[in-house]
Amino acid sequence: MIVGYARVSTGDQTLDLQLEVLKAAGCGKIFTDTGSGTDAGRQGREEALAAVRGGDTLVVWSLDRFGRSLLDLIEHTTRLQARNVGFKSLTEQIDTTGSGGKWIFHIFGALAQFERNLIRERATVGLAAARARGRGGGRPKSLTAEGLDLLNTLYTDGSTSIEDICRTLNISKTTLYRYVPKR
Repeated sequence: MIVGYARVSTGDQTLDLQLEVLKAAGCGKIFTDTGSGTDAGRQGREEALAAVRGGDTLVVWSLDRFGRSLLDLIEHTTRLQARNVGFKSLTEQIDTTGSGGKWIFHIFGALAQFERNLIRERATVGLAAARARGRGGGRPKSLTAEGLDLLNTLYTDGSTSIEDICRTLNISKTTLYRYVPKR
């Protein structure tokens, strides 16, 4: 059986073109999603992956419609291959049911690993350079030195409620208790 999968990024876009092309490619069943490629939970893709069996082929309009990233794409196609399920991308003309398509995906896998290593190296170098300039990573503190002084004054005075202190400093109770011990 040939199973199709189509996705558009927003509700403003339509699936019409992808659906026509997938039907022309012989897809008997087509699953769809509408949402960003970065959304982890794509129900239609999960249903398409669950629907295919050994000997079937999963067909997509384009690689970027199927995978969130190159790594995600390679992981899913590797799982399909392990289940003896073929994968076709119509736009890129990749077909893993043949040896040429399998070879291309092995190259993509090596490139993805290389890209991950480069990103990791650049991030490490960037963090080291930032630390050398006296900059730490992470989110900025919610309280400045002046705000911390005001917090300590209001808290130790005891006449101001916790809610009023939080409202005055525009912080949450969790943040307040991070800076001062509980009463």
